Amino acid sequence: MPGPGAGPGGAGRGGRCCSGLPGFSVPAPAAAAALGPPGQSPSAMSGAPGGRRPAFPGLPGELVLEEAAGARQRCREGDGSVPGTLLCTNRRVAFLPAQAPGSHAFLHSEYDVALPCIRKLVAASSFTKPKVLTAASTLKFIPEELAVFCRDFRLLRFHFHENGLALQAFRVANAIAQAREAAAWLGDAGEGHDGWSCPAEAPLEDEDEEEEEGSAATLLFESLRDWEKELKRLGAVGWRVSAVNERFDMAPSLPQYLWVPSGLLDHDLKRTFAHFEERRVPRLCWHHPGGGDLLRAAGFHAASEPGSEDVKCLEALLLGGRGPCVLADTAELPTLADIQVAHLKLRALCLPGAAAEEKWLSALEGTRWLDHVRTCLRKAVEVALLLAGRRCSILLQEPSDRDLNCLLASLVQLLGDPHTRTLPGFQSLVQREWVAAGHPFPHRLGLLRCDSPREEVRTPPVPPLPHPCPRWVTGTHVLPPQAPIFLLFLDCTWQLVRQFPAAFGFTEAYLLALHDSSFAPYFSTFLFSCQRQQGQGSPHRPCSQTYTPVNGWRDPQPGVPRAGRTGSPACRLPTVWDWGLRYSRHQRAQFRNPAGAAGTVGAPDAADPQTPSRPTDAWPGPGAGNVFVLTKGTLSPQLFPWRSGRPPPRLSRWAPSLESLGERGGSPGGNQPPAPPPGLLLPCAAGPSVRLWQRCYLRGLPEAQRGRFAPSPAGLAEELTLLQDRLSAWQPAGPCTKAASSPLTPSR
Repeated sequence: MPGPGAGPGGAGRGGRCCSGLPGFSVPAPAAAAALGPPGQSPSAMSGAPGGRRPAFPGLPGELVLEEAAGARQRCREGDGSVPGTLLCTNRRVAFLPAQAPGSHAFLHSEYDVALPCIRKLVAASSFTKPKVLTAASTLKFIPEELAVFCRDFRLLRFHFHENGLALQAFRVANAIAQAREAAAWLGDAGEGHDGWSCPAEAPLEDEDEEEEEGSAATLLFESLRDWEKELKRLGAVGWRVSAVNERFDMAPSLPQYLWVPSGLLDHDLKRTFAHFEERRVPRLCWHHPGGGDLLRAAGFHAASEPGSEDVKCLEALLLGGRGPCVLADTAELPTLADIQVAHLKLRALCLPGAAAEEKWLSALEGTRWLDHVRTCLRKAVEVALLLAGRRCSILLQEPSDRDLNCLLASLVQLLGDPHTRTLPGFQSLVQREWVAAGHPFPHRLGLLRCDSPREEVRTPPVPPLPHPCPRWVTGTHVLPPQAPIFLLFLDCTWQLVRQFPAAFGFTEAYLLALHDSSFAPYFSTFLFSCQRQQGQGSPHRPCSQTYTPVNGWRDPQPGVPRAGRTGSPACRLPTVWDWGLRYSRHQRAQFRNPAGAAGTVGAPDAADPQTPSRPTDAWPGPGAGNVFVLTKGTLSPQLFPWRSGRPPPRLSRWAPSLESLGERGGSPGGNQPPAPPPGLLLPCAAGPSVRLWQRCYLRGLPEAQRGRFAPSPAGLAEELTLLQDRLSAWQPAGPCTKAASSPLTPSR
């Protein structure tokens, strides 16, 4: 049983209160294991093999609360397990394999899980039924096995042998339950995110590796220079970078800098903010070399009544003589509630014993997760084809402009811009269309709420969307809806990588690492809901800016903070793109696709994208200032709300869609569809072509659990085959025996 001071009431004899965990005290054995200076390993606990456990490279300010030396992590069904030490800190649950090689990285990607990433903790014993552990629960038995269910589909199982580990197993199980409860709301406790943010600078595994890894080439879009550099790469003539929102006073959830028409002054641009929800005005996302522009904005404000001057500014912003404007509404895409329910069903299905083997595929279809992936891919192809074949402006509209617009805008650029398929290009795309655009990562990923034991079987209520720039804690304690939009985007990206492996410069291992890193609160990328909060963890101006009467608020000159660091000098968090902080050099080498296209540094292929059936200059029908709406592949005339009194023009045309161009593997004998423009990817969204991301979602199944990188069953099998080949080379000349016939060859 735990000694005095182990409960949540206060520090007992020999205990010490843990920084950042209010009301949670460290027992006496944990205090002995507390980390000293940042980066220093704690003292070893007795009971480990040889009297000392492997060195634990802790985070700055991290404290070891409890540890169980001699625990074993199960790898698969049966007796397969790895011996080591299980630790619970105020930041994460970590497992140190006894034979793990030393590493300079201060985070282990394979054997640790952040506390907010833990969805459920279950203790099991052969004498009683399993029990779900919470901070308020009472554990009345000695656990023989501890199962950690993670939000990223991992299932970590730790076994405690009967060799004096009873007390350690009891204490570490209770410590994980209490630390998880205390850490689940740290980001919601205040502006400073006490306990998670503001760690001191930590050295990378290899600083010289940064250029090679591509993080230095990643644009964070936190400075004016980044926006101007990307606009120049796109070759968007007629557009400029506006600093109208550099103090976040026009739209708190928008970035500081926007791409707007060159002919529209900031004074006139300010007239348009009030006519859109959350003041999120239309701005440029991507410019196609054929002349088309991709814009995004929130929905028109219901109470908007613009005057004549405002109408001129609005039409200059939306039309500006660039051809017709097409409104691509996201109403055809799944709602936030649909995505959340599908993700919960998928996560419940990918656990042991969730469904009978003969009913598993039908249960997978019943989750509708793959249907949502198909819908998003189809809509992105419709927009990309229309943008490549017409000289027009396509406006992606969503009521909040912070969720499905991020997904759709990113997919369209992946299909049409080869640069975004490179590693630095993809990271810059995520920074611009998700991080800078104000996607509320903490709320959508559910990192700011505690899961109940019945979460998997309950449809979550969907409260209304918050007002500009969601706060961490509202007056009524109602959080915005939870929906993993970013994880759906990563799944769609994996579908593209699987269908076009030679077109991408990154691999499935990279997408999987990004998927798992979205749940780790060690990085500024996914810790905030908008740039305004990211500045210094509060809605105030970043203190790194300076003010002059002539230039106004300006970013610091280049040459100070590195591209991988952000925030004020007192509060610097690394970005997720600093892969050297969490992954070894061998792991990062698997992020890059050596056979993939290197991509273009400049604008996309500027070859003439038109085909005989897709003119690029003129639109049939009335003048170029018309407005259309794209619905299910059909272009229909549409009017702006302020022109609803005028009769719409009589025109209806089909937009090039997946159906009109013919899907890959379509009906034989039909007319051959026109060739797609150069550089444009046309994925197949038919049923059999959209597959389950097994390497990500099936990690919780024991028979399919193989980790992210070697060592894994597959990696060990390859290593064993290599050793057999080397042994055969040393054997005397004689009849050659195949390695597959050897009794040492593992079954596949």
